[in-house]
Amino acid sequence: MTTETISAEHAASLVKSGMWLDYGATHCEPDVFDKALAARKDELENVKIRSCLSMRPRAVIEHDPEGKHFHLFSWHFSAYERRKHDVGRCNYTPLNLGEVPDYYRRFLDPVDIAILKTCPMDDGGYFNFGPTSLWQQAVIERAKLAIVEINREMPYVFGRDNGVHMKDVDFIIEGDHQPCAELPNPEPSEIDRTVARYIAAEVEDGSCLQIGIGGMPNAVCSLLLESGVKDLGIHTEMLTDGLGLLYRSGLVTGSRKTLDPGKVVYTFALGSHALYATTNRNPDMYCHQVDYTNSPHMIMQNDKVVSINNTTQIDLQGQVASESDGHRHISGTGGQLQFVRGAYASKGGKSFICLSSTYEKRGERRSRIVLTLTPGNIVTTPRSDVMYVVTEFGIVNLKGKCVAERAKAIIGLAHSDFREDLERQAYEKRLIPRGVSFCSPRSPTEDLQKALHSR
Repeated sequence: MTTETISAEHAASLVKSGMWLDYGATHCEPDVFDKALAARKDELENVKIRSCLSMRPRAVIEHDPEGKHFHLFSWHFSAYERRKHDVGRCNYTPLNLGEVPDYYRRFLDPVDIAILKTCPMDDGGYFNFGPTSLWQQAVIERAKLAIVEINREMPYVFGRDNGVHMKDVDFIIEGDHQPCAELPNPEPSEIDRTVARYIAAEVEDGSCLQIGIGGMPNAVCSLLLESGVKDLGIHTEMLTDGLGLLYRSGLVTGSRKTLDPGKVVYTFALGSHALYATTNRNPDMYCHQVDYTNSPHMIMQNDKVVSINNTTQIDLQGQVASESDGHRHISGTGGQLQFVRGAYASKGGKSFICLSSTYEKRGERRSRIVLTLTPGNIVTTPRSDVMYVVTEFGIVNLKGKCVAERAKAIIGLAHSDFREDLERQAYEKRLIPRGVSFCSPRSPTEDLQKALHSR
């Protein structure tokens, strides 16, 4: 039996008012179907669409600026979804990213229509999801109707359940065959490099890396190229350009991994076309579902897991807020908390939360280290889970530290312009008792630089 190929317009005609549609995530989000559906806007109302990290504008939203017909619900914001949230055209769904397949299977009503971009069908009858596995399999399982939009430019990527068989597909649409969208990599700042030096010095031979999005984590990868460290492994949520560069350099062997030895394991790749080319038909690269990559009980099976993630604000007790600016949503919880927990449970594991000590807003320099989080800010990683915190002024491990020790140590990570005021506030709120002395966090020294470069 051959799955029928239909036009995008025919596929869009199957949508009815009130339906839940699913566009999958990142590179799997459809384009020609999206445009065909947008053309039907005046015939429809209250059509709800789930997305995640949309890499291109969604035609249904662009053609419906007042939200009379279509509504977008995202599992994690890209820059595009953030802009649409700012004008009331996108809503966020709280999560731990690794739990999303379970949400579809246990808590969400069946999807009316799933529309996912895939590779053309292979010789085994499968439509490969390319470098984006995440929860696509669970979406297909829970969909009343499944449509694939094929893209001949999609990298073909190996991995567990990284595709859907033709027997589970109702219709095929011919796509526009655009290359996967790239995610720009800004050049790391000097602050990024300084923070990266602290973290790189903590990475040992045989460490298994998880790297988050952003300049600081990628700067760590650049420094590791020069550090002499060897036999690295990768078990990560996001495959970044920095990780791709480490792999191509030969520093990543995965030989000391317990889980999937020799394999680079991830659930989605975002970066340059060079990164996507690295994943294409590469037997070293395994793109798995997110409940495999992100579950702490899976992460911990590898020794020396090193988890590196950014944040935007931390308070003096160690609460980490990485996804909002007050009530303005920026990104999402993603897998940060799950990797923090998985790394801690790993034998010899370490998790790092990194940030610049200050930022500019409306021409004013402000501290990212605060007594109290901005009202409305979401706690991404609780104080009880935070391990290492790193700024350009040092590194501190919060595990086992009382509130007073934490406050004192975190103040030491702040910019000197803000330390005195933070310390005064900490004493006023009785976070730090009078007359008790605590050590300061590690600060840049020649010895640390020598340790990094002497391997």
